[in-house]
Amino acid sequence: QMQLVESGGGLAQAGGSLSLSCTASGRFFSISNLGWFRQAPGKEREFVSAISWSGAYTEYADSVKGRFTISRDNAKNTAYLQMNRLKPEDTGVYYCAADKRVRLSTSAYEYDVWGQGIQVTVSS
Repeated sequence: QMQLVESGGGLAQAGGSLSLSCTASGRFFSISNLGWFRQAPGKEREFVSAISWSGAYTEYADSVKGRFTISRDNAKNTAYLQMNRLKPEDTGVYYCAADKRVRLSTSAYEYDVWGQGIQVTVSS
């Protein structure tokens, strides 16, 4: 069974940058689509970005398009989320998740394995 661990969160000022990593242990990382989701206090978990197992396809929420970049290195069993031009509304707990379905999904319900989450706080 694959396990995911996020790292790299923290505090940033509006307009600044943070980079998140999601490192996998166990099997199947290289054949799994990876997604990033976030949850702000009092709000539902929402889709941020996803990348296919090969890295050939990516998806972004409209709210982060042009500011965030998702990538992965299968040799290192790691996925990344580079977050630039951060806004206070980007604040929340960020989760990475894995899914072995063929189609790249933006729905949290279709992801099978989740990390524990990491806090990102953007101050104004």
